[in-house]
Amino acid sequence: MRVTYLGPAVVGIDHPAVAEMDRRKFTPSCFLVEISEEAHPGGPLMEGDVLVVDEARSLGHADLVVAEIEGEYRLFKSHRAGSRCRLLPPNGGQGYFVNAQQFKGVVVRQARCWAV
Repeated sequence: MRVTYLGPAVVGIDHPAVAEMDRRKFTPSCFLVEISEEAHPGGPLMEGDVLVVDEARSLGHADLVVAEIEGEYRLFKSHRAGSRCRLLPPNGGQGYFVNAQQFKGVVVRQARCWAV
């Protein structure tokens, strides 16, 4: 699932989903991405959700992670198999083994803006 890079989490990003976030709680290694229209409606991840990604956090089993594949930032769920970790798309499909340069970080928080 594609995600759009919004910028560092410590900088004021003008997005309704993060208006209530206390950015002082995030380290300088955190950045924000927005979920694309590829997300399934009504699922745990929806179009427009903003994710806080920590590029300093180590990859573990069953983490939501962001990696750069073919020039695009994409969201995956990690699956550790021995010493390697395969990244699987949250909506199903082909997985990837990525190198350190492609791995961008682990999702540490999700924010959603509900329409009123």
